[in-house]
Amino acid sequence: MPKEKLSPYRMGWMLVMFDLPVLTKAQRRAATDFRKALLDDGFFMVQFSIYTRACPDLDRMEKHASRIQKIIPRAGNVRALFLTDAQWTRGICISGGNYRKKHPPDRLEQPEQVEFW
Repeated sequence: MPKEKLSPYRMGWMLVMFDLPVLTKAQRRAATDFRKALLDDGFFMVQFSIYTRACPDLDRMEKHASRIQKIIPRAGNVRALFLTDAQWTRGICISGGNYRKKHPPDRLEQPEQVEFW
């Protein structure tokens, strides 16, 4: 029996943005550990200090938000947003020509909706 496809207004993306101090060796290590923990939890980097992951519903987003609260570095400032899939797909990526030449990203396109749940 095929699974029912979720509405693009129900499924969404958790966007995590953060500013972490990196003045000391200990602070740099804490920032690196935080980024690695996000990657281990299924997030991927959109931009420096901005990570995202697909969430099929608000319950899953709350689960990941709870995990983030447990791993925030002591001096960190972290903000998490939930965007519906419909909002995410309306986003655009704008990069200046000079940025592309000096810092070519792995990919500029938006990730596609994950449809395995």
